Amino acid sequence: MRLYNTKTLKIEEFVPNEPGKVKMYVCGPTVYNDVHIGNVRPVVVFDTLRRLFEAEGYEVYYVSNYTDVDDKIIREAAKRNISEKELTDEMIAAYNEIRHALDAEDLYRTPRVTETMDDIIAFIEKLVDNGSAYVVDGDVYFRTSSVASYGALSNQNIDDLQVGARIEENDKKESPLDFALWKKTETGIRWETRFSVGRPGWHTECVVMINKELGPLIDIHGGGKDLRFPHHENERAQSLACHGSELANYWMHSGMIDVNGVKMSKSLGNFITAKEILRHLDPKVLRWFLLETHYRADVNVSDEILEGSKKEFQKVADAYRKASLTFALAGVDAGEALDQESYEQFLKEMDNDLNTPNAYAVIFELVKKINQALRVREKDLPQLAAYMNTLGKCLGILGIHLPKVELSEEDREVYRKWEAAKAEKDFATADQLRAVLIEKGLM
Repeated sequence: MRLYNTKTLKIEEFVPNEPGKVKMYVCGPTVYNDVHIGNVRPVVVFDTLRRLFEAEGYEVYYVSNYTDVDDKIIREAAKRNISEKELTDEMIAAYNEIRHALDAEDLYRTPRVTETMDDIIAFIEKLVDNGSAYVVDGDVYFRTSSVASYGALSNQNIDDLQVGARIEENDKKESPLDFALWKKTETGIRWETRFSVGRPGWHTECVVMINKELGPLIDIHGGGKDLRFPHHENERAQSLACHGSELANYWMHSGMIDVNGVKMSKSLGNFITAKEILRHLDPKVLRWFLLETHYRADVNVSDEILEGSKKEFQKVADAYRKASLTFALAGVDAGEALDQESYEQFLKEMDNDLNTPNAYAVIFELVKKINQALRVREKDLPQLAAYMNTLGKCLGILGIHLPKVELSEEDREVYRKWEAAKAEKDFATADQLRAVLIEKGLM
């Protein structure tokens, strides 16, 4: 398998730290409101990567967190007159409803910041004690000058970063690049430390949860490309300062979501929640849409584009359903035989940095083969079974599972009558029976 490593800007051969095992961490949501469609793209992308690893025989330890400590959480909880935990519990449950709707597999661990606080405080203390961090008026800042390679992950020059417009000015800091590890506060949920009563900075939380759940060095760290700097850059710096080693061997970042060609933003009013879009769209279609474009590229979403994805996916689903129906009517088990050549070609494309566009081409070729096989009067059922099973297996790696057709005796009788009506050219009766089959979802 070959993966694009954001740190090196190259596609590299994947070599795990431990043979046969993959340790992967993907930054999870800050749980203060409903997740938007941009939040679920990494869910789909990295769930698909995990499924691919499993298809290739790896044992995957996939961790993703919940950030349940944040100024936005405190403000929203106060606005709704509920506790921060009541809010975050509600939002975590809502997020998991979306994940399950999209058929994302359960994770190895899903740590919360609030449940990792002792480890976070101990980690910050170690950085202060070794000189990589400093305390000012109860706040703790990371000293970026303590890491010679700071900026290497985002491939930015330290001098350019110094004058970057996105760097928040703060007179307390030794350098504008330094970032908060601990914030003294009198509002919201907080903890007592030797520095002050407060709460942690965002950049520290993930690195500590990675260390706790997976160890000091993992195989893959993922997230949206907006996290590359400063969040992931700062995570890496803290790992180097604390452990003297890299945090991850491979850094992977998925592209962003545009709405009607414009970057999605609350301020622009084009913010689309996943819950909202799933009210009108089959989760399988949304997953299909999110994987149509290569994961590193940005995705544009519009009603027209989603409608096009829906029609494309329907062609795939219809071919699978018709093939499955053929076996159900014949009373024959399709078995598990595969069209090995097509399956190996699908894996080859997916193993090449998750090249889903090329993998989709293999899927459409399978659909073509299925439709051709269905048009033959004397059907080669073993060959049809191989095509159908391969299509189902490929879709399964994409996290899309289509049900096989199951017929009751009543269904079979309707089919027999429909076939007889067509043979007798009784088109009125045939149309009535066809309507019944369509209503049952069998045509």
